[in-house]
Formats: sequence, C-alpha cells, structure tokens
Amino acid sequence: MSTQPVPTMKAVVRNSFGPPRVLEISVVDRPVPDDDQVLVRVRTASLNRADWYAMAGRPLLGRPMMGLRRPKSNRLGTDYAGVIEAVGKNVTGFRPGDEVFGGRDGALAEYVCVRHDRAIVHKPPNATFEQAAAVPVAALSALQGLRDRGGIQPGQKVLIHGASGGVGTFAVQIAKAFGAEVTAVCGPRGIEAARSGGADHVIDYTRDDFTRGDDRFDIVLDVAGTRSWRHLRRVLAPRAIVVGVGGPKDNRLTGPMSHMLGLRLGAMFSRRRAVFFIAKFNKADMETLRDLLADGRIAPVIDRRFGLEEAVAAFDYMGDGHPQGKVVLVIGRE
Repeated sequence: MSTQPVPTMKAVVRNSFGPPRVLEISVVDRPVPDDDQVLVRVRTASLNRADWYAMAGRPLLGRPMMGLRRPKSNRLGTDYAGVIEAVGKNVTGFRPGDEVFGGRDGALAEYVCVRHDRAIVHKPPNATFEQAAAVPVAALSALQGLRDRGGIQPGQKVLIHGASGGVGTFAVQIAKAFGAEVTAVCGPRGIEAARSGGADHVIDYTRDDFTRGDDRFDIVLDVAGTRSWRHLRRVLAPRAIVVGVGGPKDNRLTGPMSHMLGLRLGAMFSRRRAVFFIAKFNKADMETLRDLLADGRIAPVIDRRFGLEEAVAAFDYMGDGHPQGKVVLVIGRE
C-alpha cells in the first residue's frame, strides 16, 4: 500500500545557541493549516534584534524561556509577507491568492501557518512584499512605544534616540503621523533616511551631543540605549517620559535589561518617568500599520537584501554593524 509523500520546505533552523554559523538551511515538513488557519507561502521575511537574541541564546536571564542548554524550538523569525495558498474551513476574510503580511514564529521558512484572527492582514497593493515584511515587529514597537507608552499628542516635541535602525526609522514617521515635532538622533549614514522620513531636526551623534542641547522633549523614544538617565534627563521637559525600546547587547547576562533597569531606577524619584516594554502583536494594531503603509505615511527603509541560503551572512551583517533600516530575506518569487 502506497502513501503520499509528506510535503516539505526549506527553513532556517539552529539546534544550539551561538553565533550565526550555528544556523542551517534544513528541509522540514511543510505545516498543514487547521480549521482556523491559513497557509502562507512566504515571499519575504525580515530580521529583528530579537531574532539575533534568540539565535545567540542571550541574555542568559532569558534562557528559562528560550531553553536552558539548547533551544526549545529550532526555528527562527517573526516577520513575513507572502501569498495565501490554502485556508481552513473556519477561516473568514481570507482566501487563496490573497497577498498578506504579519507576524508568526518560525517565519524564516518557505511556508508558515497563521490563525486568521491573529496578526495577519492584507498587503496594500502599493507595497512590495519586501516593504510589507519589514513592517511588523519594528513598526509595532514604534507605534506602541509612542502611542501607548508615550501617550503622544499633536504638537509635542519627540526625540528618537537611534533613529536609523528598523524601529527608529518607523518611529520618526509614526511620530510625524501623530503630528509631533520630531528630532532624530543617528549616525551620519542615517541622516538622509531620517530627513526623508519627515524629521524636523536631525542630530549626528558623532558630531554633536544631543544631551547638551537647549531643546526639551516631551517624549524620548530610546532605541539606541547608549545614554544613561543622568544624561537623558538634561533634555527632558518637566513631565516628560522616556520609553525604552532597546539597549546594548554586549551584556551576556542581562542584555538590554540592565540599561532599561537603570532608566527606571534613575526616574524613581523624579516627576519624569521611564518605562520599557516589549511590543505585542494584535490584529487592530496590524490593521493600523496596514493603513499607514497604504496611504504612504510610513515607508519602510530597507538596508540590504539576502536570499534564504544567505541567512548566516544576513545575521552576521545585522550583528556586526548598525543596519540603516531593515534587513530582509527574499525567500520565494513567482
């Protein structure tokens, strides 16, 4: 009696924690959608700092969640954009052939299965697959950081510290979409992108110390995480808030958490506040980002493109330098 072969696909996997060389391109079983899921053929995925941490197994304090000695899951990636290939019987709002994007664990693969009522939305026709895949984690972090944690209002002065990376480039554009006056702090390579994103003022941190300026800001979105509370408070308005999104990755034990804890402790006896958070996927915010992408209020900045087989090089590039925008993996084409 013959049986049908199990469909397979290529995916980025790692069976141990470590540098990018632990990554492999492996042939694995293709996922099968259940009644509430859609099967997406991935066209493009993008990398985030969280993917680097998951690969490296850092910070060590996060190992109980990631796996103590080896990864609990050998798959990587979250951001994807692609085409729906099949849908479950309970799925509404999607059908085969729809172009979509969203967030799902294990997105560095040729296929992913996603619940139709979770973080998946239709791709706007004016956006490419690469642009759509660049959006989810980074833009969600910027949106939730500025709107939910920062309480951004029209006319406020907002400083984006680390404005040239994935989160930062979206933060500049989203802050402008909310009607804020935006100051972007970045290196010389990011100046043009910050200006193109709508920043009212751009500070090159290699030439000027933004903490010594005369401006006072209502919100500081701290993506870079390289300045202490003692320095940041110099440029804060009386009731300002610092929203911590990232920090240095050099500390093997705590990663960016030590910087964020330092901000919280520094603000403890001040009228000014410091908060940090991890972005959470939800359908409503993904729809907001889709609308911002559709009407041109956000335009993803893509630094470099790699193929799926070049995953090691892509992670090396992200970890070694300061990407100006997003790094994407082109996985499939028509």
